[in-house]
Amino acid sequence: MTESSPLPSDTPDVEAGPAAGGGLSRRRLLGVSGSAALAGVVAGAAGTYAAGRASASEPSPASAGSTTLGLDAPIAFHGPHQAGIVTPAQDRLHFVALDVVTKDRAELVELLKTWTRAAERMTAGAEAAPGGLVGGGPNRVPEDTGEAYGLPASGLTITIGFGPSLFDERFGLADRRPAALEELPEFAGDQLDPRRSGGDLCIQACANDPQVAVHAVRNLVRLGFGVVSVRWSQLGFGRTSSTSTAQATPRNMFGFKDGTNNLKAEDPAGLTEHVWVAPADETGGGAWMAGGSYLVARRIRMHIEVWDRTNLQEQEDVIGRDKKEGAPLGAAREFDEPDFARKGPDGSPAIPLNAHVRLAHASQLGGIRILRRGYNFTDGTDGVGHLDAGLFFIAFMRNPGTQFVPMQRALAKADGLNEYIEHNGSAVFACPPGTQPGEWWGQALFA
Repeated sequence: MTESSPLPSDTPDVEAGPAAGGGLSRRRLLGVSGSAALAGVVAGAAGTYAAGRASASEPSPASAGSTTLGLDAPIAFHGPHQAGIVTPAQDRLHFVALDVVTKDRAELVELLKTWTRAAERMTAGAEAAPGGLVGGGPNRVPEDTGEAYGLPASGLTITIGFGPSLFDERFGLADRRPAALEELPEFAGDQLDPRRSGGDLCIQACANDPQVAVHAVRNLVRLGFGVVSVRWSQLGFGRTSSTSTAQATPRNMFGFKDGTNNLKAEDPAGLTEHVWVAPADETGGGAWMAGGSYLVARRIRMHIEVWDRTNLQEQEDVIGRDKKEGAPLGAAREFDEPDFARKGPDGSPAIPLNAHVRLAHASQLGGIRILRRGYNFTDGTDGVGHLDAGLFFIAFMRNPGTQFVPMQRALAKADGLNEYIEHNGSAVFACPPGTQPGEWWGQALFA
């Protein structure tokens, strides 16, 4: 275009069940009443996992991803920052933006509490509620939809954010709106669809199994019936950024490596400077955002058919990188620093002046950097024979107005890639800091 916690006190006893790859399924272990002895086994496993991770915001490469604990391992729900930001990017995404339809502040607060308990359970591999599949008996509606029953946690993370529109007069939050939470301006070339933009709330569910991610969003939306309604949603596959040095750089739908110079979880100084909101950033009513981050989402449709008929040299000139290795033009390896002064054989810049890599590079933007966490998408066709496919861009940052806005303005003005893409969805959300056991999402905001 980077410690496993105990479940809530209502976690039921458990019974044994098959799990992928052998052993016990955490969803069966944590979701159905059974023996207390096995509950102790689960607690011990959780403790072992916690010992391998400092917090949700400080993942170790050995404990997240396809290493010792594997892709099925749970990710800590609690921590100083929400999981799903610097967590090593999982392979699948379900993102949803919601409108609040109630006018009752107490109802919204109660939903946030309910969501937090359900999210804590599901990220640990449990059903959304104790005995949710069948525990209520034949005459009650199940409290879990069941499609992830028997599946492992699959590295599920659930991240919540609050949109600018939430801070109107409905819930008495106008004076709690952070200064940095402003609607994004319309950029040159934008073709925004209001049905794919905005929202009072957002939920980002990432996992290594698409069914686990969809299950998480589905159950939170179900729990919100009568309080929230879905405004728009997006499924994503194939991460387009690495958020850990343990991960290889992925490729986007144009076939190029994407996010080579992304911020990484193993760079705490960079995250402090560019991603996490500092206490001094938001004073007064917005002080609750300290330790949080701002999420920018952009749905970028790629004109696949046009790109696929473009010769390799033009493709590489547009991106500014070699397609096979991902090296900056004029260099040999992916992680070589781009040399923007280097000349090609004909005396012109080796990396063209309108190349995406040049215009998006921190050296050309006064040091601006963001943490990208986007996904590829393919949403069928557009009705006239063209794929509706592209990049669902997600990025986290300390201040969208001073980071994303100037970056996107520079790209919208001169990026050669604009010939092949269009931005048709846009939103910004304030993602509060993480929770500790017993706390709920947005607790400081509503205090």
